Amino acid sequence: MAEIEPIADQVTSYFYALLFLRHPALRDLFPAAMDTQRDRLFKALLTAATHADDPATLTRYLTHLGRGHRKYGTLPEHYPAVGEALIGALTRYAPETWGPRTEAAWVSAYTTISQIMIDAATDDELRAPAWWQAEVVAHVMRTKDVAVVTVRPDGPYPFLAGQYTSVETPWWPRVWRHYSFASAPRSDGLLSFHVKAVPAGWVSNALVHRARTGDVIRLGPPAGSMTVDHTSDNGLLCLGGGTGIAPIKALVEDVAQHGRRRSVDVFYGARRDHGLYDIDTMLRLQQSHPWLSVRPVVDDGPVGLLSGGIPQAVREFGPWHSHDAYLSGPPGMIRSGVDTLVGIGIPTHRIRHDAIEELVGATT
Repeated sequence: MAEIEPIADQVTSYFYALLFLRHPALRDLFPAAMDTQRDRLFKALLTAATHADDPATLTRYLTHLGRGHRKYGTLPEHYPAVGEALIGALTRYAPETWGPRTEAAWVSAYTTISQIMIDAATDDELRAPAWWQAEVVAHVMRTKDVAVVTVRPDGPYPFLAGQYTSVETPWWPRVWRHYSFASAPRSDGLLSFHVKAVPAGWVSNALVHRARTGDVIRLGPPAGSMTVDHTSDNGLLCLGGGTGIAPIKALVEDVAQHGRRRSVDVFYGARRDHGLYDIDTMLRLQQSHPWLSVRPVVDDGPVGLLSGGIPQAVREFGPWHSHDAYLSGPPGMIRSGVDTLVGIGIPTHRIRHDAIEELVGATT
């Protein structure tokens, strides 16, 4: 790993060159433009290999990965081709450390990796489709670059508040991006997402500026463990930044639906006050539920709002030792938020957020 990290781009390019040269039919499983997804499969393989001697972590990671790969059309017979390209790339670019023992270790690791993923996909196939078609039934612009998109899936779509899914639009085939559900499960089966258009964001710009009522998108399976433990009486401390308020809102609704009066404290952050696009909704929830407290926070804003960012605001209130913490928002906010929570004494096993790597792009 140390030998190939400085030249990761070359290794990745060679990996895909081998894969597509020897197995050209596999090219159709990938997006037309590879720039935003080029290194994801390769990085996933390396990440999995680093956990080869931690079976529990490896199995959790790869089970999710194997299920998620169904939506790409991945089949068991594709795995040997990927393993062949992986070994070929490592052989070429790690001459100092490569040898018979190293190769045997990587072959063993990849065999384990691929079998766990194949088994997970096979098991999942018995319970759920690889993807769902979902019709856009409402599209509401909340700011010039944030839209609330509501869809109706073509079949039952079981999920938990706090989870997310991957979304593909008809305008960019095979390009998937993650979005959190913006509500707890609803009796009408509708699903809502808060989407912010970002520069060079193919899926986000399509959903915000191009999607209209009647368009059909595709949804992958639900994922994520940022869910409420309803067997606990702990309070909830929720930190939501930007469109990260969407799953926080879903968690609040989930607590309300379960009818237990647990203390829920929400810190809703944005750079400036106009970024608090959903504050009215959150304040209405606060008015309806006496156990809920909502505090808007801005990095720099007018008098009357907490300022200085979410970490500073969290330190000013509390104590939070008896709370379970939930974070959703930009990766930087989550990193600083976790550091703050650990610093004020909340144990890491009571801090929940989506994996950082899943917040910045598509699934592998």
